[in-house]
Amino acid sequence: MKTYMANAQTVERKWYVVDATNVPLGRLASKVAAILRGKNKPTFTPNVDTGDFVIILNCDKALLTGKKLENKFYRYHTGYIGGLKEVSYGKLMAERSDLAVYEAVRGMLPKNSLGRQMIKKLRVYKGAEHNHAAQKPEALKIF
Repeated sequence: MKTYMANAQTVERKWYVVDATNVPLGRLASKVAAILRGKNKPTFTPNVDTGDFVIILNCDKALLTGKKLENKFYRYHTGYIGGLKEVSYGKLMAERSDLAVYEAVRGMLPKNSLGRQMIKKLRVYKGAEHNHAAQKPEALKIF
């Protein structure tokens, strides 16, 4: 019996559209990360990027449960000495909700060159409009 091993030439990619309206941020990110990795396909191979493209719409309407808007912080470093900055998720979701969703998904992907390749297949938009109609994306229901 032979074991199937996918490679870059045998991967077939689809485009999916996900609406983030009233969906908790963590649940959305985990489902999207699994699709970007290709874990929803029978041809999943851990060392090959077999995932599909994902477009997330209405990311400004994603939910954070509990008191995460006040108590959770997005931290980043500017590169200068003493340059650690932090922004509460309440302010981040109001101003840059696309960054919050992008970072949530990126944190659930592998931390290596394969993960950096997978995150390039993610597109995040604040509104309901996107410019990928030519790819004929399929609507994907998260919940």
